Parts: sequence; C-alpha cells; structure tokens
Amino acid sequence: MIEARYVEAAGTLAFTELAGSGPVVLCLHTAGQSGVQWRRTTAALAAAGYRVVVPDLPGHGRSEPAANGPVRDLAEYARFCLDLLDRLGLADPLVVGCSIGGKIALQIAALSGDVRGVVAMAAEAGRGRVKVSGLERELEDIAAPSRTDRTHLGTLAVVGSGVDPARAELIATMHRREDPAVSNSDLIGWGTHDVRAELGSIRCPVHLVAGEDDLWIKPDAVRAAAGELPDGRFTLLPGVGHYPMEELPDFARTLTGWLAELAEVRA
Repeated sequence: MIEARYVEAAGTLAFTELAGSGPVVLCLHTAGQSGVQWRRTTAALAAAGYRVVVPDLPGHGRSEPAANGPVRDLAEYARFCLDLLDRLGLADPLVVGCSIGGKIALQIAALSGDVRGVVAMAAEAGRGRVKVSGLERELEDIAAPSRTDRTHLGTLAVVGSGVDPARAELIATMHRREDPAVSNSDLIGWGTHDVRAELGSIRCPVHLVAGEDDLWIKPDAVRAAAGELPDGRFTLLPGVGHYPMEELPDFARTLTGWLAELAEVRA
C-alpha cells in the first residue's frame, strides 16, 4: 500500500508518498517533474523491504510553491529533503535521484553525515550543460505556446535508443505536465550547481550512473567524479538516456541490486 501525505517542511506544504518498511530510500525526481516518475518503482522497492519516500519537490506536482518562489539553488532542495525526513522521523536514508535529483542527492550527502548511501543518476558533479542566460530570457516570456511541444520533443531527444518507441512516447507525454517557470528555474540550478569541491567530504558509498545515450551529460565526467569520491563507483547503461527509472522496464530490480551493494559496502 502506498500512503499519500502532506508534510510541512522548510516552509512548504509538500506532497509525499510513503510505502513499505525497513531502510529508508528517498527518491528524487528530475527538473520540472514530480514523484510520478517513480510510479513503477515505489511498490516494488517497498516489497523488497524498504521504507520508500517519494516527495514532490516544492513547486512541483501536488506540493505548494517554495516560500520564496521557484528555486534556483539546488542546495535549497537538499535542505528541504533533510527537513522533510526529520519531520517524518526518518534517519539514515539511502538517497536516489535522477538529473537535478542526482545533484541534490550528492548535495544531501555533502551536507549530512546521516546518509547510508547515494545512487545519483544522469548528473555530473559540476555545473550542468545549459545556457543559463537563455533560460533567464525565457522566464521573461514564459507563456510561449510552443513550450509544451518543446518539452515533449526535447524529452524524446534524450531518451535512450534502446527504449521501445511506445514507452518513449509515454515518457515524453508525461513530461508535458511541467510548470515552465519552475522547470526553467530548476534548469538554472542544474547549470549553476557545483558540488565538486565537496566530493571528498562525502563519507557514504556513492554509485554514479550515466546513460550512454544521455545528451545532457558527459559520461566521462561522471566516471571521473566517481574516482574523486572516497567510496565511489560508476555504471554506464547502454541504450539508456536521461531517465533510467522511466526507460528501463525492470528498473526496480536494477535499483534494489545497487542498493544492496551500497548496504554491503556500508556494513
């Protein structure tokens, strides 16, 4: 059973799904999206013996906006996540994130020693590869009617070549739900956030994952970041793009394997 709950955290009333019992797994979505990206993962993770926590970040999905408007500093999301876990009475989490969620996962580990392990997918430790000035200009006229079409086509462009076309179309259609002001602000955060100087302070085991077909990142940069971590590892996924949890048909089984490896390392 998946429980839906609203939780006041970091000054925001946040929508959160919870399921299962056992070690805590916090699952973080991508820019502009929501916890719906984990809809095919949550129940399977819970069945595997985890306490799964899937929030909609402030301003996303069913969560209220952040107190100061759309967030451009991903560290603010990291602090929100830590406060959310504290208010839920949950500690020692495994943190799994994709895209900005992967960057936030790394930031959480850098901010807190109370992290069991991290799986950061589709995220470089340094600044993301976007043109921040262009995103800033779009915020001045965000109501352009072609925005949803651009989101749809842009999503299709970064889905892996190994993904069934019907599944790729479903992913792109789901992604059309974005709030442009929120997603642009997220991408500004993606393009400015840099945790490289903090990698050496992360003491929990970290698994960095890159899709071979991901146009948003450079896998070699992700591999290099794994080498800079005190306890890092790297996986390259052939035929996969920017959204492993949506692209891989049996992603939950893959993720439980990664989480089990992190637990063994921690032990």
